[in-house]
Amino acid sequence: MRNTIKKNQQGFSLVELLIVVLTIGIIAVIAIPNLLAARRSANEGSAISSLRTLHGAQSTYQTSVGAGNYAGTNSTNGDTVGLGALNSAGLIDSVLGVGTKSGYNFAGAISLSGPGTPATFFFTANPVSVTGATQSGTKRYCVIQQGFIGWDSASLATPFDATSASTAAPLGN
Repeated sequence: MRNTIKKNQQGFSLVELLIVVLTIGIIAVIAIPNLLAARRSANEGSAISSLRTLHGAQSTYQTSVGAGNYAGTNSTNGDTVGLGALNSAGLIDSVLGVGTKSGYNFAGAISLSGPGTPATFFFTANPVSVTGATQSGTKRYCVIQQGFIGWDSASLATPFDATSASTAAPLGN
């Protein structure tokens, strides 16, 4: 009986490996932009939900802890003082109370009531990153005391103020 040595091929050829790497690369090129768009969309949904939470928290604060006043600083520009007060009162979670949640920065302010003028408040939500692959949102949002949520896609880095929040385009338009 004659012993013959068989040559066994083991592993993959260089061409086969290159084809697999190229296929994975093509799938990644297609999938990554969709993944980033989905993340931005989720961030925007979270921002809208957080603004609704803030609206409810302000209403509760005004009728219970605030003795008729809303939580926050009396100004036309926003800060995070109201968020801290709502968090301290146990009306919002600690993540939102810091002012940054799900790729958005939050700020707000109030105006005190006067003779014939009711107290008002607004909150604004702006994307943390406004350009490039790390863009966290394509819109900025706001809410005012009537529960109106407004938005626009211009000036993403500029927060709404008391005047622009009350004249923003309504959500859904």
